[in-house]
Amino acid sequence: MARHCDLTGKQANNAFAVSHSHRRTKRLQEANLQTKRVWWPEGKRFVKLRLSTKAIKTLEKKGISAMAREAGIDLAKY
Repeated sequence: MARHCDLTGKQANNAFAVSHSHRRTKRLQEANLQTKRVWWPEGKRFVKLRLSTKAIKTLEKKGISAMAREAGIDLAKY
């Protein structure tokens, strides 16, 4: 399964690890993903999502239904 945020779609970024001698080797910058149980009021149950920390912060402001609508996901399948 790909490591990406369920609501925002954030995923890994290709980058270089630069040593002291400035030798560059490829590495991945992974998204900060957390597994979180979020209360879904319309469904009257908890939904288990894999979210980035940025999405968790936005979720507290907007609400889960609004974010799911923007992302185009059906929470009944989670």
